Amino acid sequence: MKIISSIEELNTIYGAGLSQASVDKVTKRLTPLYREMIEISPFAALATVGPEGLDCSPRGDLGGVVRVVDDETLHLPDWRGNNRVDSLSNIARDPRLALMFLIPGSNTTMRINGRGVVSDDETLLRGFEMDGKHPRTVVLISIDEVYFQCARAVMRAELWNAEHFADPAGLPTPGQMLKAAVGDFDQETYDREWPGRAAKTMW
Repeated sequence: MKIISSIEELNTIYGAGLSQASVDKVTKRLTPLYREMIEISPFAALATVGPEGLDCSPRGDLGGVVRVVDDETLHLPDWRGNNRVDSLSNIARDPRLALMFLIPGSNTTMRINGRGVVSDDETLLRGFEMDGKHPRTVVLISIDEVYFQCARAVMRAELWNAEHFADPAGLPTPGQMLKAAVGDFDQETYDREWPGRAAKTMW
């Protein structure tokens, strides 16, 4: 099997297909329309890097997954999760991060590359109050570049076409996957209790 191991080889294959628009769309700060797209997005994938390797974590919040502070700054609250803090641990040691935003119903995704710091400032946390609860930390993101992504991937996947949605009843449950990973595990109890536990610990 031939392995491509140089940028020159990649440029030979892909270079001629680069459009000017794919370069021109990249900005160093939010434009008004980029801001509009990001503010409406309820979901983003957060990618970080640290000494142990890479991490990509789902983030979601109805009404907007991030708060736009200004054209160069975003705030991302860290709501309840599994307490692994993989992403936050990475950011604390290496500020580089990337975000990909999805907007249900839209084939256009938004991408941001930047740097982050983690804060537990009480005033900042109170600003994100939800149902009387606050995130434990907030990631303060400085934008290095922002752009929209070609829609072809979402279009090929027909991501928002309900006819192609998977039937949850035909998928492995979290309990089943845990049992397969560790062997001796009570999958029935876990799956039975998980919906109620999640509902009580959403925030």
